[in-house]
This record gives sequence, C-alpha cells and structure tokens, in this order.
Amino acid sequence: MKIEVGKGIDFIGDIHACYDEFIELLDKLGYQLNNGLYIHPDGRKIVSLGDVMSRGPQSIKCMEFFLNHVNAGLAYMIDSNHGWKIARWLMGRKVKLSHGDENVEEEFQEFEKLEGKKETEKLKEEIKELLLNAPSHYIFTVDGEARVVCTHAGIRDDFIGKENDRIKNFCRYGDVAGMDEKGKPIRKEWYKEHKGDLLIIWGHDPKREPLIVNNTINIDQGVVFGGKLTCYRYPEEEFVFVKAAKNYSGRIGEDNPINR
Repeated sequence: MKIEVGKGIDFIGDIHACYDEFIELLDKLGYQLNNGLYIHPDGRKIVSLGDVMSRGPQSIKCMEFFLNHVNAGLAYMIDSNHGWKIARWLMGRKVKLSHGDENVEEEFQEFEKLEGKKETEKLKEEIKELLLNAPSHYIFTVDGEARVVCTHAGIRDDFIGKENDRIKNFCRYGDVAGMDEKGKPIRKEWYKEHKGDLLIIWGHDPKREPLIVNNTINIDQGVVFGGKLTCYRYPEEEFVFVKAAKNYSGRIGEDNPINR
C-alpha cells in the first residue's frame, strides 16, 4: 500500500505493551489529546512497525490505541510476528501463547471480570480484524515518488510492493535460517543485500542503538527489555527516544537482547 508522506510521518519501533512510554513519546513529539485521540497540530501521522502488544504490561491499551487511531485515519500499523499470533489466537486457532503473548490472554481475563463477556468479545473481534488487515509493509511517497518502506522484521528488494504468504512471513520474522542450540532464531542479515535509494525502516530484532546499514534503519531499541522506545521522524530524518521506566521482560545479562 502506498501512502503520501504529507505533513510528516512518525515511525515508531516495537512498543510491546509499554503504553506509558508510548504516550510519553507522543507527548514529546507534540501530539495533543483531543476527544480521546492523539492528534498532531501539524497534521503528522503515526506509523507502528508492529508488535504493539505482548511481553509488556499494557497490551490491551496499546491495541485499543491503534484500533481507535487507525479507524480515525490518524495512524497506521503493520503486521508482525506477535500481532499475527494474537490474531490467530483471537480466531480460535490452537496456538501456544509464549514469549510474552500469554500476558495478552491474562489481560483479557482481567478485562472480562471488569467489563463483562459481551464487551470483551466485542473488543476481541475488533482487534482481530485490525490485526488481520494489517499489511506486511507500507510504501511512503513524496509527490507520488516512493521514498520509504516500513516493515516489521525486514523485506527483500524484490518483495517490495507485492503481497503473498511468503512475503508476509518474511516481513513478520525476517530471514531466518533455523534455530541455534538454545532454540533462538538464527537471523540472516537481509539488510546487507539492500540496494537502491529506498529507505527501509524496520524493527523486530532489538538493538541497543539504531542500526543503520545500506539505507536501512532498525528502530527497535528494546523498550520492554529496559532499553528505549524509538521514533524516526520523516522527512526530518531525526530520532526521538524515550527511556524505559524499567525492564519489564525479566531477562537479564546475556539473556537480554539489548546486552548482546
């Protein structure tokens, strides 16, 4: 899908249910709360690179935020690995909720106690549709000319502008070459193969600082692991950060990805 940059785009890395840090970042970026919606006075739009939920403490709030803001035309959200798993769970598929996805189920159980079954099922259905309709990537244009591609875990040059199951999985998980002896994915460095002037912005693989290689930028700085939440502003080409209030993941030392 192609979208004109217009008044400006704020690309935001993996939020992972760190709602408070997300709102702090929006405040820092100049968004203002108006009738329940965060609106930028200059007409800028928010773009999430996916994984807005899981691992952290406030998945439902984060998903409700994008549900409301996407529907209002104020934000965009792309597909992601955690988003895809939660979507399948909401469809009633047999999926193992792990790696922080189980937190989403627990939040919905608490939500149902407070709001009742009817409201819970309604919200689940709305979030399911939001997640299922999220594309694998967006192409952003300036005066109709493609300038930026954003995706969750990466994209090959020949996949840009196309959509099928193979491309969706690549964009969700990256270029994975199996698992290591500890059961962790072996990620191939797809970004080293990128050529051309298109800027690719991605997340998924937490780095302590933004990784800039071959006109690609990783903006997942591991907020849920105690790092920071990152925004890349375009066309200004500048970074804005908010530090995590704490390490929500429980992963420390070498087990924490931002310490590797």
